[in-house]
Amino acid sequence: MANLASTYSDQGRWPEAEALFVQVVETCKTKLGADHPDTLTTMHNLAFTLEGRRLTDKAIPLMEDCFKRWAATLGPQHPNTISSREALAAWRLE
Repeated sequence: MANLASTYSDQGRWPEAEALFVQVVETCKTKLGADHPDTLTTMHNLAFTLEGRRLTDKAIPLMEDCFKRWAATLGPQHPNTISSREALAAWRLE
C-alpha cells in the first residue's frame, strides 16, 4: 500500500496518497512500533504529501515528530534525520 501511496503522490493525486499513507502509518505503528524505520519513512512521506496539498499546518507537526524520532533512533547526522530537518526548515520559510 505504501508503494501505491507513493505512486499517487508522484502523480499529484494528493487525496488518494494521503488516505493510503494514513492507513499505512497506523498499521506500521500497530505492527512495528512508532520508532521503526518503516513507520518513520511512511510518516515522512505522509508529511510531504500533506505539504504537497498545501496543508502545512498538518505537515509541520508530523515532520517535527518524525524528525525527533529519526534523531533519537538513528542519530542527528543520519541522512533521514537531515532530510527531515531540511524539509522543516524549508516549510517554515514558506
